[in-house]
Amino acid sequence: MKKILLIMALGLSLSCFAQNRQGYRNPVIPGFHPDPSVCRVGDDFYLVNSSFQYFPGVPLFHSKDLIHWEQIGHCLTRASQLPLDGASAGGGIYAPTLRYNDGVFYMITTNVTDKGNFLVHTTDPRGEWSEPVWIEQGGIDPSLYFEDGKCYLVSNPDNGIYLCQIDPMSGKQLSASKRIWNGTGGRYPEGPHLYKKDNWYYLLISEGGTEYGHKVTIARSRSIDGPYESNPANPILTHINQNAQNSPIQGTGHADLVQAPDGSWWMVCLAFRPQSGTHHLLGRETFLAPVRWDTNAWPVVNGDGSIALQMDVPTLPQQPVSEKPVRTTFKDGKLGHEWVYIRNYHPKNYSFEADKLRLIASATGLDDLSDSPTFVGRRQEHIDFTATTALQLHKANEGDETGLTVYMLEGSHYDLYLKQQTDGQQVVGLRCRLGSLTHIVQEQILPKKSEIHLRVWGDKDLYHFAYSTNGKDFCNLGVADTRYLSSETCGGFTGIMLGLYATAKSKDSKAYAEAAYFDYEGK
Repeated sequence: MKKILLIMALGLSLSCFAQNRQGYRNPVIPGFHPDPSVCRVGDDFYLVNSSFQYFPGVPLFHSKDLIHWEQIGHCLTRASQLPLDGASAGGGIYAPTLRYNDGVFYMITTNVTDKGNFLVHTTDPRGEWSEPVWIEQGGIDPSLYFEDGKCYLVSNPDNGIYLCQIDPMSGKQLSASKRIWNGTGGRYPEGPHLYKKDNWYYLLISEGGTEYGHKVTIARSRSIDGPYESNPANPILTHINQNAQNSPIQGTGHADLVQAPDGSWWMVCLAFRPQSGTHHLLGRETFLAPVRWDTNAWPVVNGDGSIALQMDVPTLPQQPVSEKPVRTTFKDGKLGHEWVYIRNYHPKNYSFEADKLRLIASATGLDDLSDSPTFVGRRQEHIDFTATTALQLHKANEGDETGLTVYMLEGSHYDLYLKQQTDGQQVVGLRCRLGSLTHIVQEQILPKKSEIHLRVWGDKDLYHFAYSTNGKDFCNLGVADTRYLSSETCGGFTGIMLGLYATAKSKDSKAYAEAAYFDYEGK
């Protein structure tokens, strides 16, 4: 009997070991999801990302295993929380930090288009968050640390890391700001986070700028206000060195650490996946790495301070979430959390009629920073993908149009459009907008006004565009180089959005578009 029990126990142990050695694929949250910050509450992990000019702001995710994430909402869902007037791809919401203390969730961030650093809080992360609590200490990338009933803030005014104590409910600063570390000498020391382990205070930051030279460094002190000593083995995460020079992942940085219920430590960070040479289009994405953190020692990230697409490492017991369906229908009368608008949208321009999404054409175009265009989009999450929609344009005057746009930022997008002509006919076309240059690749007159199916598919080098009048037989309209929409070409801090839009040539136009569905499939 003892032998049988021993064999059963051994089998169960091997089964659990095998389960925990499944490994995983990076990025764990693909597409434009930069500046991740994570916290744990019991067995649950929560994560936030920066969102820049898009509304709602600060996407919020939940996971049980740090690998499979489900978006459960946004932290900033009201214009009073998130004014984005004039915000471009370099404006709006910068890096957030998410923390939990004594039953309350806190999200602190910077709105560089408005008044700077602020926090919001809630007891239910899936519900509504508070109105902004504004913070006095400047800089960007603010973070919170709670200890013994006190709340400490770190951020980076004056190109260094500063610490102060605050009241998180009022935002009042309770101590003078003190410079506690300058980093290791890399430019743009930012993204600070504080942790306490083995009676050491650890200060984690990023340096080098959010580009190919990005890196994560760390220092520690016995006192929270320093002095901090730098890790002799800094940086603890970077792909600037020889061991990662040929990696399909680059720009690793802006990290946060979390301890799992089993005692293991993990790091989430941003990075990007270059394509078409040294260009990246999907934006900075969220990656995951295991961390070895021995007693009184410095943390070691994935053995050598680099990460991979395929991570063959022991994991927490994996708990997959439901995969998102390929097709988005509009029969439910609402959009999923993955859909966002450019700046503070006008709700009257969006409605659901007869199982379709109706878009009221606006005289505000995709390149206009003065207002929010009629646009709703979702992230491109895969280098190889296909997106298809069906659109119809109604009550249009000459020049009014609707379409499917591959949108990096204002002045940088490829538009597959349906446009009204002066003679009552409609044309389908492909337009490339690249800074001061606008190029019509091709236009085709449609035989009649009807629903048109528009399709874009991408690979590492090209976007391909096609249309169909029956949803089955597609005619190619042209191709466009991916690299002209890359961050290296266009600038900004965002990634490609695949958006539905409707524009009017005149404010007096009564035009509107209707979308029947939206398909997205990655490879």
